[in-house]
Amino acid sequence: MKAKDAKVAPLKSSMFADMLRQVRRVPRGKVATYGDIAYAAGYPGAARQVAWALHAQSEGLPWHRIVGAGGTILLPGEHGFEQRMHLQAEGVTFLGLKVNMVAHHHSFFPQKAAKKPARKPAESTSRITSRAKP
Repeated sequence: MKAKDAKVAPLKSSMFADMLRQVRRVPRGKVATYGDIAYAAGYPGAARQVAWALHAQSEGLPWHRIVGAGGTILLPGEHGFEQRMHLQAEGVTFLGLKVNMVAHHHSFFPQKAAKKPARKPAESTSRITSRAKP
């Protein structure tokens, strides 16, 4: 059997490539957690691997937009300071040492509009008669 006759399996992208693709999707002024990136890439529970992927290849990526759970900057020393400065330059606000996640958390999966609860029909406003005691 010749090599060209064999069926060629489509190339699968690597885990790191999938994760880095998700990092590129985080817009300016927003942040995502390592866990968010792993989940969006299809590897829930692989937050540490996101850190390894960024460590291996962060050039040209918005690496500073990825933070720890709850908005914590996990990089130590100068690198953590640099990350905070990059985020603040993009307009990201902090509550103490953590990113204000309520204002700046990026969602990879759009939230459906919450349904309004069905309103109860208004109770009749007819006059209620009170009983006279005998």
